[in-house]
Amino acid sequence: MCGIIGYLGKGIAQDSLIDGLRRLEYRGYDSAGVAFHDGKTFSLSRETGRVENLAKSLISGCSKSSLGIAHTRWATHGPVTVSNTHPHLSHDKKFALVHNGVIENFSTLKKFLIQKGIKFESETDSEVLCNLIAYHYAELPEGKDRFIDAISTALGKSRGAYGIAVMCLDYPDMMVGARRGSPLVVGIGDDANFIASDASAFVGRAKEAVYLKDGELAILKGGEFRITNQEGHDAEAIAQPLDQTLEEVELGDFGSYMEKEIFEQPTALRNTLRGRFGDDGTTAKLGGLEGHEDELRNVDRIVFVACGTARHACMVAEYLIEKLARVPVEVEHASEFRYRNSPKSGRSLVIAVSQSGETLDTLEAVREAKTKGLLTLGITNVVGSSLARETDGGVYQRVGPEIGVASTKAFSSQVCLCAMLGLALGRMRDLSPTDGANLVEALKDMPDLVAGILQKGEQIRKLAVKYAKSEHLLFLGRQSLYPVALEGALKLKEISYAHAEGYPAAELKHGPIALINPECPCIFLVEGTKLSAKTIANMQEVKARKGPVIAFVPEDIEIPEGTADDIFRLPVAHEVVRPILANLPLQLFAYHFAQLRGLDVDKPRNLAKSVTVE
Repeated sequence: MCGIIGYLGKGIAQDSLIDGLRRLEYRGYDSAGVAFHDGKTFSLSRETGRVENLAKSLISGCSKSSLGIAHTRWATHGPVTVSNTHPHLSHDKKFALVHNGVIENFSTLKKFLIQKGIKFESETDSEVLCNLIAYHYAELPEGKDRFIDAISTALGKSRGAYGIAVMCLDYPDMMVGARRGSPLVVGIGDDANFIASDASAFVGRAKEAVYLKDGELAILKGGEFRITNQEGHDAEAIAQPLDQTLEEVELGDFGSYMEKEIFEQPTALRNTLRGRFGDDGTTAKLGGLEGHEDELRNVDRIVFVACGTARHACMVAEYLIEKLARVPVEVEHASEFRYRNSPKSGRSLVIAVSQSGETLDTLEAVREAKTKGLLTLGITNVVGSSLARETDGGVYQRVGPEIGVASTKAFSSQVCLCAMLGLALGRMRDLSPTDGANLVEALKDMPDLVAGILQKGEQIRKLAVKYAKSEHLLFLGRQSLYPVALEGALKLKEISYAHAEGYPAAELKHGPIALINPECPCIFLVEGTKLSAKTIANMQEVKARKGPVIAFVPEDIEIPEGTADDIFRLPVAHEVVRPILANLPLQLFAYHFAQLRGLDVDKPRNLAKSVTVE
């Protein structure tokens, strides 16, 4: 969950490292630190709080070093203190290390090292790894590979997940990275090379990226690099052009990444849809699924695995795919899937959804599915991610980097791709060409409908002003809008810290109605179907108990007078498109709600963008 970056080049490392940390801060912002190789010693700066605190501390004493590593922390082992802040130095000051992940057997390793007389300054598992490397380095004979061998030996004794960057005092022109379970990528530039958790950290400074696989090491020396496995054998290094631009990773005229990414959704959805319809205009054409057509045609069960917002997208997919393709769909918490010993059933397909492609629970669910011989597909936004590599096939979202911790455009894209998957599966079965063509046209029209809703942002802001002091809210919807209610509640909780819950509207009278009072607003998502009358009846039940009602409702659905305190009108659209449209005002509502409470929407407390630990 932490962010790491290393620089080795001809220029001054400091600016690149601090700029990289700013871009990686979405991965954790409890503390930040940097270490420079100054030839005969390491210079170390560490600060609790945001990266800007670190940047300010460095203003007066800019390092001229061309080799350095840096880290922004999401605390796991040990509280937020300077001593627990990375980079960590080894007890003999020979090594400096930054680490993303969790060393599960750190306690055993720490006891071993203490018995060897090694003292510790922090409570972190990361310092243990740093000292373990130093211990083995001291035990090894001198030689050109001593640095690498010490790292390999230490990692061989470590259980858990890691993405690391390490410097050794004896090697002033060398840096080593390694990964297992946590993402790590090498950036290749003209005058410098990088190691980072995410390619966004070096956009504008590197031209190509090499994504490490589990068990691989990256050895950067001088202006060169090589990739090896833990046994020291050379591994294939596939350099890919960077698919991100400075415009995509910088704020521009927006006040936050969340705001920027909400308003990027028309473009993001156009990119998701581009080139993905069949020539006859009746089906979807998803290139990442080529070669699996027969398996998909004959699948008799689909299991989605995901976490958080991605799981809500999968819940929408359950409704869409079952309707379009008539295939039973289940949605599992990825964190629970591998512990349930879920039985293999017929011709089952497992679809994993993760924006980053590095969510550990989701990856472990995929690995569990593969041990049972099940076909696995992935939906992810990041080229070269672990999910993209480990599944049998899949589809890229193509929405550009999502930096805001609260996912917005990724959700819309995931739902869109699931609708397209449902369309493709449906046309393989009994969905008619006419129905397919109607859905294709609805999907093509969707980005313009999204843009139209976003133009009504001021109306949503006024709703947020009216209700921003509320501490308890209920979000309610039916069918495919029930997961949207869950997602709306999650967004509000994530960035405003108000208590919010999502429920199926009909479940209101099975318990939640006890919460209704004048201080508990209820947000209803009204369907454009025959079920709308039932949802309106639920709204009237709330009003009868003096609860405030906010309704998000299609333009063609009549709301009886006195049934809602506030109404936001949504465009009339195909039922497959409605969940995406209904979610947009909820994103804006949460954004303005949190802004009005004076909160940082991009850095909600205790959260990080990519959850790479269990």
